[in-house]
Parts: sequence; structure tokens; C-alpha cells
Amino acid sequence: MVPPGGTPHIADRPDPPDSRTMPVLRGPRRARERRTSRIPGAAHLPAAARALLGALPGLAAVAALFLCAGGVERAADEQSAAPAAATGRHTAPRPDIVPRSVWLGGAARAQPAPRYDDEVVAVFVHHTDTPNGYDCADVPAILRGVYQGQTGARDWDDIGYNFVVDRCGTVYEGRAGGIDRAVTGAHTQGFNHRTTGIAALGTYTAGVPVPDELTDAIAAVAAWKLGESGTDPRAKVALVSSNGLSRFAAGATAMLPAVAGHDDGYATSCPGAALAARLGDIRETAARLQGRA
Repeated sequence: MVPPGGTPHIADRPDPPDSRTMPVLRGPRRARERRTSRIPGAAHLPAAARALLGALPGLAAVAALFLCAGGVERAADEQSAAPAAATGRHTAPRPDIVPRSVWLGGAARAQPAPRYDDEVVAVFVHHTDTPNGYDCADVPAILRGVYQGQTGARDWDDIGYNFVVDRCGTVYEGRAGGIDRAVTGAHTQGFNHRTTGIAALGTYTAGVPVPDELTDAIAAVAAWKLGESGTDPRAKVALVSSNGLSRFAAGATAMLPAVAGHDDGYATSCPGAALAARLGDIRETAARLQGRA
């Protein structure tokens, strides 16, 4: 959220990724494994089938291999097709998004490499707390001002929001790292991981009209990003707080809406009472865009 008349405020920096690795332990290879390794094609069979071949004489093992090869191939085809059908059930198309190169241009500063999470399971909705009476043609210049405030006066490495939506319903790419990837943002104290920050350009306090074009665009981004993880926009999800300055102690697991307001995770008036009142509509629209009843 950007303080009125001031420079933009970013909730917290993204946490460093977990660099720990799990060692892989390997046991000794048995005689049957060495034996089946000499049978052409046996390496591609399941472990149970390889064990059976290892117990058979050489010619019998080859014959058995040919008999089961067709079945193994069909099973592999079925397994590879199943995930695509499952993950495509409640996805939504990616909305049109203006790349950051269009609005930022040569104003980009040197910055460290982006950080990533494994997936996005929640979105946080914000407002930028900037004036509402803008012409939508002027949005690129306004976004450059937000970016310069956050990377200059606030000394952040990049704009904190992953996406910004204007009152005409145009979606802009915010933080660098790739529109299609789970980029770790810097938008919600304690809950930047596995989430996407979507900021409404303007101030949406109580009594301020909230354009349908804006809420529809927020819903479209939410439906698309949450659809990639199979998350229902109307659900609640488990998120782990990374920072005790949030509403939850560091390390605590919080059950929060999959489409949450900034104030759900942090003590703030963002995204404004008027926009917060529309979150239910945004969730329902996002669910419909995912094809959910």
C-alpha cells in the first residue's frame, strides 16, 4: 500500500529460499539386478517385473519380456495422459497482460535475480493508495512513479506487487521474474511465499466506487494463477507466516482465504473497505472462470 501523498510502502522482503538438500542413499545392487540388466529392454520395466525376469532362464526371460512389453507401454501412455486431464479440469486462461518492458522501459534499475516458489496457492489483493482520477492512457507513467518510489525512497530491489490492475481493467506485469512463473513477491508481511500480489491502481476506501472492469480483471488473474495449482478461489488455504510482524507469529500456520485482502495477513487498511467488500464477488467470478459450479 502507498501512504497518501507519500512513497509506496512494501510489506516485507521475500525470504531466502531453502537451500538445504536431502542426501540420496543407494543400497548395493543384487545379483538379480545385474542379471536382468543384460536383457534388452528390461531396464524400462517396473521393479516387480525385473525381479521375475531375474528368476527365469535366459530364453524364457526374453520371451516374457516381449509378452509384457505391449502392456507396459500402454500403461505408461495411460499414466502420462492422466495428469493432463486432472490438472486441466479447473484451470482458467491467462488474461492479456502488459509486459513490464512496455511501462518500465529504460527506467529499470539493476537488481538481483528473482526468487521463486513451487506454486501459487493464494492471492492477496491490494490497492496502491494513489489518486483515482487518472486517464488509463497515463497508467504506464503512474506505474513508473510507483516503481521509482519503491526502489528509490524505500530501497526495495523491485516493485513489490506481482500484478497491477487499472480501473479500465488492464492488467500490468509488476515484479520481474516471468508472468507464468511463481515469482516470490514483496507485498504482504509474512505471506509472500506461494502467493501472488495483485494491486488495484487507486484508492478504494469506504464509499469509493469500485469499477466492475477492475474487479473482473483481478478475478481473471486470480482464476488463472490459482488454477495452475488446482486451488478453488472460494477455499481457504494453509499458509505459513515467515515474519512475526504479520498477524501471525513466525512459523505459525494460518488458514486464509485463497483470495485474500492485504489486511487478512497484515494489520493495515489495505485494500480499502470498498474493495474489500467486493472480494466475495471476485472469488465467485474467479471460480466461474475456472469452470467450477
